[in-house]
This record gives sequence, structure tokens and C-alpha cells, in this order.
Amino acid sequence: MNRHTLIIFVFCAIAFTGCTKLDFYPHSAASPDNVSEKDLDPLMKGMYNAVQNFPGRESYIMYDLVGGNLTGASGGNTLAFINNILRTDYSLVRQDWNGYFRALYQVNNVLQILEKMPDSDKKTQVAGVAHFLRAHIYYNLTTRWGDVPLIKVTTSALVSRTAQAEIWQFIEEELLAAMNQAPAFIAGLNGDYYLASREAAQALMARVKLAQGKNSEAAEYAERLISSGLFQLDRFEKIFRKQDNKEVIFAFENLTEESSITLSTLFYTYAHPVKGSYVYKPTDEVMNLYEAGDNRKAISIDTYTNLNVINKYPSGQAGTDPVIIIRLAEMYLISAEAQGLNGLNRLNQLRAARNLSALNPSSLEEYQQAVALERRRELLAEGFRWYDLVRTGRAVNELGIEWFRQKFPIPDYERLVNENLGQNDGYVF
Repeated sequence: MNRHTLIIFVFCAIAFTGCTKLDFYPHSAASPDNVSEKDLDPLMKGMYNAVQNFPGRESYIMYDLVGGNLTGASGGNTLAFINNILRTDYSLVRQDWNGYFRALYQVNNVLQILEKMPDSDKKTQVAGVAHFLRAHIYYNLTTRWGDVPLIKVTTSALVSRTAQAEIWQFIEEELLAAMNQAPAFIAGLNGDYYLASREAAQALMARVKLAQGKNSEAAEYAERLISSGLFQLDRFEKIFRKQDNKEVIFAFENLTEESSITLSTLFYTYAHPVKGSYVYKPTDEVMNLYEAGDNRKAISIDTYTNLNVINKYPSGQAGTDPVIIIRLAEMYLISAEAQGLNGLNRLNQLRAARNLSALNPSSLEEYQQAVALERRRELLAEGFRWYDLVRTGRAVNELGIEWFRQKFPIPDYERLVNENLGQNDGYVF
């Protein structure tokens, strides 16, 4: 086990009964009181490792699974597939909840350790990364479950859930801290997007503002990234083929030797050259999603031996693909959506980069539909679809789900170990 991985166990015990009643056990004789500046790099790498891996590989495509983009490889009714996932006893729902809170405890422990250390530029940058990752964790928690426990320091208490408005406020505070403390993005440095930067915090803030309907602020943050000169829309194949590119703002490098996020194996069959287990496939609707000439199509979807596959994660069993969290195309789409018809130029600039002609919608409704369709095409299998439908009020009509499935259920086991959690409305206790 290398130091990258070991640091997780040194500074954060991972054996516990649930996110809201944790029992911490020593996994090393190392004490946080003995940490020095030389330990900051492995400490930070361990934090990245925890946030990347603990929620599990399906967490990255969960909103595609319950958003009508993906279904089981054997086919069947899409609505039944969604309803089967959004159950109080479903393993992937519990894995998401459990994994994000495991990662949160790792990040919280790092921040508590940093409080005891003397000030330095390195300490400040590690703190900035921690604040960004904590915002990322809470964005994923609150967009799934709404009200969730707000835990800022390690605790074994049976905590209750905090109102979503307060969670959003906390996320924004974390991102502001990250903007002040995280390292700046260095253009041209190969692989720099594998580091959480101030610019990554700005980009996540644009996403967070849009989620709350703060459109003018969302557009402002998105435009800041678009006009920064640090990023540009790049060739689609470069983004998803582990080539150096200028579009990605933040991604997990997802190195094979330390990762469990083997997304690729979920989408290819064993007969495919890269091999896989073919667990999920794109729905028929997705297979007819792209216009003729769209240069995203071949990289996004494919048909191999009469089986439809997602093609964005091509390494199969041979390796592990980067997991892209934020890229510039999303900023174009955020700006386009947040500005309304005034953002048409951003929508058409993105379409031009994807080899599509300009649009000229005749109404705001037609424009909003065009932006939503472009988001679905651009961000397919990157974990956006379900929450896009929820936040824009379209989930019930477009997916056919019951109203209460616009939030995830609190997992049965978590409520068993902590009666203070309650359950989201509509789900049976």
C-alpha cells in the first residue's frame, strides 16, 4: 500500500455503523498531533482518494440511471428500472449515502488537523482543496436527499438533518473559502485539471447558483470561466480519451492502482475488445438523441455486435478512465440557461464546436427546450440528467415518476441506526 492510500487509514478510521453514529477505531499508531508540513501532500492525496472512491462507481452515473438515460443491460421498462433504484432498501442508494459521508469524515479530519498546524502557504492550499471537496460532497448529498445532516467536525452524535437552504448556504461558504485558498489553475500544465483549483471552485459555484435559481449569479460565474483564457472548448474525443485538453476544469485522475471506479466495465460486453460486464446500456431514446454530423455521437454512444453501449469510458478492463467532474462546456450551458434568450450566443457557440448549425428559437419556451436537449447530449453519462429534470420541474412529466421520487429515500439502515434522520415524504417507513 503506497503512502497515497495509507494516509486515509492513518487519519480517518473507516469502520462505522452509519454516517450519523460513527465509532472511530485506531488504524495506525500515527497521531494527528504529530503531523508536519511534510505530511501535507500525502494527506491531501488521501483526501482525493476518499472523495473519489468511497461513494462508489455508480455514484457518478446515478442521475443517468434514474434520469432515463441508462437502463439495465437486459432491457425492460425504464420507469420500473428507476422505481427499483429509488427504494429505501436499494444497495446503490445506501452506497451513495454511506460513501459521501465516509468521504466527508475524511475531509473534516483533514481540516481539523490543519487547525493545529502552523500557518504556511502549503497549509492554506490544502485547506482550500478540502473546502472545495466538502462543497462537492454536500452538493451531491443535498441534490439527492434535500435535507441532510450538516456535519462540520467529527462527531459520534446521532445528528438530525439540516434544512436544505442552510446546506446550500454552507456549500457557497465552502466554495468562497476554496476560491481564496486553493491553488490557482496553471494553464498549459499537463494534468493540472486533476488538482482542485480556485477556478474549479468558481465553476462549481456556477452549478450551485443555477441549482438554486440564482441565475444572474450563475451566469456571472460561468462567464468568468469562459472569458478567463485558461480554458476552451476542445475536441470531444480528447476529453474522454485521456488526452491533454483545454476543456476540463476538474477531474479525478482515477489511477488504476488505487481506484475502484471502473466505470468502463459497466458499459461494454466481455466480447468487446476492451471487455466488460455490460451492466447498463443507453435507452432507445438516447440512441436517437444526436443530430446528423454531431461530433459527440461516436464518442458518447456506439453499437457493438447489435448491443448499444455508452462509449465515453473506453478503457474497459485494461485500465481506469479519468472521471470528469467539471468542464467548460457545462459553463457554456449554464450561461445559456441562466441568461435566457440573451444567452443564445453561448448555446450556438457550443453547438458550433460540436459541428452543429446555429439555432434561432422563436420563444423562451422553445429556447429552454433547446438548452435542456443540448445539456442532455453534451453531459450524457456524466451524472446530470435526473437532477436537471428535478430542478427545472420536469421530472414527473418526462420520467413518469411519482412526485416523491424527486428526492432519494433515506436508506433503511441509516434510519435504523439513527432514528433522528426521519424519511423523505412519500416513502413508506
